[in-house]
Amino acid sequence: MIRVLLADDQTLVRAAFAMLVDSDPGMTVVGQAGTGLEAVATARSARADLVVMDIRMPELDGIEATRRIAADEDLAGVKVLVLTTYDTDDHVVEALRAGASGFLVKDTRPADLLAAIRTVAAGESLLSPGPTARLVARVLSAPRGPLTGVPGGPDRLSDRERQVLGLVVRGLNNTEIAETLGLSPLTAKTHVSRIMGKLGARDRAQLVIIAYESGLVVPAGHQE
Repeated sequence: MIRVLLADDQTLVRAAFAMLVDSDPGMTVVGQAGTGLEAVATARSARADLVVMDIRMPELDGIEATRRIAADEDLAGVKVLVLTTYDTDDHVVEALRAGASGFLVKDTRPADLLAAIRTVAAGESLLSPGPTARLVARVLSAPRGPLTGVPGGPDRLSDRERQVLGLVVRGLNNTEIAETLGLSPLTAKTHVSRIMGKLGARDRAQLVIIAYESGLVVPAGHQE
C-alpha cells in the first residue's frame, strides 16, 4: 500500500486528489498539507511514502519543502512528485535539483496521476521525454562546466555509460534502453546504477540535471 501525502494550498484541489487516490486499492492518503512547512512536518508524522507537492504554496514553497524532505535522514526514501500549472514552469527544474523525482501538470488525466504515483513510489523517476527534456534543456542551455564533489566527474563514464545516460535523458526506461542498445534489461539497469553512483545522483531526475549541467548532454539547438 502506497502512503500518499497531498500538499497543495487549495482545499478543493486536495479534496479532489484525495478522492482519486483513495479510489485506488493500492494507495491511500495518509495526510494533507496546505503549506510547505506542513508538508515537511506531515511527511514525517504520517510516515508517507510519497508526497504529491504543489510548487506554489505559502510559508514555504514546494521547492524548499522538497529540498528539506530530501535532506532529512528521517525521511530517507520519501519520494516527491511535483505538480505545476504549466510544463514550461522554470521552477520545475529547481524542484528536480532539490530532489523531486518527477513532475506532472495539474490538468493531467486522473489515470495518469495514479500511474505517476505508482511509478515514482516504485523508485523510478517520472521524466516525460517531451516536456521535461525541453524544459531542462532551455533552462540549462549554458552548461556549468565540470561537476564538483564527484571524484573524476563525467570523465569517469565509459563510452557505453555515456550512451546509456543519453537515453535516460530522452526519457527511456531500462527496458527501452536495453532494446535500443541490444542489451539485457538487467545490464541496462546495472549501467544506470553505476552512472548514478559515479555522478552522485539520487535518481534519474538528478541524472538529467547533471547531464545538462556538466555538458555531457548538449541541449537541443545548441549542438553546433
